[in-house]
Amino acid sequence: MQTNLNRREMLAATGGLLAAGLTSTPALAGKTERQRSAAEPFAYCFNTSTVRGQKLGIVEQINLTSTAGYDAIEPWLRDIDQYVKEGGSLKDLRKRIEDAGLTVESAIGFAQWIVDDDAQRKAGFEQAKRDMDTLQQIGGIRMAAPPVGATKQSDLDLFAAAKRYRALLELGDQMQVVPQVEVWGFSESLSRLGESMFVAIESGHPKACLLPDVYHIYKGGSDFAGLGLLSGSAIQVFHVNDYPADPPRETINDAHRVYPGDGVAPLTDIFRMIHQAGFRGVLSLELFNREYWEQDPLEVAKTGLRKTREAVLKAQLDQLPKAE
Repeated sequence: MQTNLNRREMLAATGGLLAAGLTSTPALAGKTERQRSAAEPFAYCFNTSTVRGQKLGIVEQINLTSTAGYDAIEPWLRDIDQYVKEGGSLKDLRKRIEDAGLTVESAIGFAQWIVDDDAQRKAGFEQAKRDMDTLQQIGGIRMAAPPVGATKQSDLDLFAAAKRYRALLELGDQMQVVPQVEVWGFSESLSRLGESMFVAIESGHPKACLLPDVYHIYKGGSDFAGLGLLSGSAIQVFHVNDYPADPPRETINDAHRVYPGDGVAPLTDIFRMIHQAGFRGVLSLELFNREYWEQDPLEVAKTGLRKTREAVLKAQLDQLPKAE
């Protein structure tokens, strides 16, 4: 990928990462960290894409997530917009979420904040503002910021992307919602963990953070060892899933994601790395497996939570040396 960076600039950026550790404010860990049991190293969140095929409305998704035993929900903004379009109240939705004992630690939107075209980017920021307003009204505190609109662009200027991400963060300051740079492994921009880290670091904003994903890091070709370079507060929500050995990386896609522990991802190493780095945030189960979409949604949600907890337990995090 051409990024208009020379070797010295890349080394300088990496040095900045090691020194600063992307020091996002720990206060953004949200209510979930304070509410869960001390025995749980992470909180557990349900990304509603996992049951997309069952075509549940947002109210049903909330009930499902709570009944299955999750701490939080990660909804898609288009489902919330549809609820409002059909006459639903955001105030009522917030109450439903709170009454269900859930928090909205993150949400999925697709605003084109990163694109080169000025008009498209302006419209993207307007969309982001609407999305953030919606989230703020239902108690949401973070939003995914993937490289929508630049997925087929191989010459994205990462310095320009960093400035645009800072502008998005400043908008988030106004709206009380934190956008998270999301790694998208299938994209030709921000497909690598290092590219996304660079954009977050060079934004120069204290709330800059990443939204990593087990599948996307693998698909994009990055080594999971890179996660060990991040401070715990640099990641506040982590999309968790697994992937099979076949098909290979070149042809694998979202639909091949499987429950944690059912594939070949080095989940034990991943959980140990982020835990030792100080991460105590939210693991959000995000799957797009069409076989799961044909099954009972509550069973899918419960199975996903059970298998995620089992994968975390297998990592034996309580036996790791204490982080200094």
